[in-house]
Amino acid sequence: MVFGSGVPTVAVDELSEGDFLLDVREDDEWRAGHAETALHIPMSEFVARFGELTQAAPQDGRVNVVCKVGGRSAQVTAYLVQQGIDAVNVAGGMEAWAAAGRPVVDGDGKPGAVL
Repeated sequence: MVFGSGVPTVAVDELSEGDFLLDVREDDEWRAGHAETALHIPMSEFVARFGELTQAAPQDGRVNVVCKVGGRSAQVTAYLVQQGIDAVNVAGGMEAWAAAGRPVVDGDGKPGAVL
């Protein structure tokens, strides 16, 4: 699947439990609720913190990028693809994640909500 102007996209139901997930929402959104194993780098800090992603991401794996509904993550995905990284935008973002019954935890590891 492709989002908008050619950004590769994946549906939430196509993701497996061990897939690498990058959450690019802002800090308040993250604290309210996120996927437990996701790496958090806000879009507003992404370029400055790019090295954190390259250290954490699997060398031969795909980076699945998520935000609230898919707009910001599409922009980050496009940037990553330009850098030669295998990256896809998660269609529908964290709203689709939660709607699919995937776990969402808050900053304390308790059940969270998507902002």
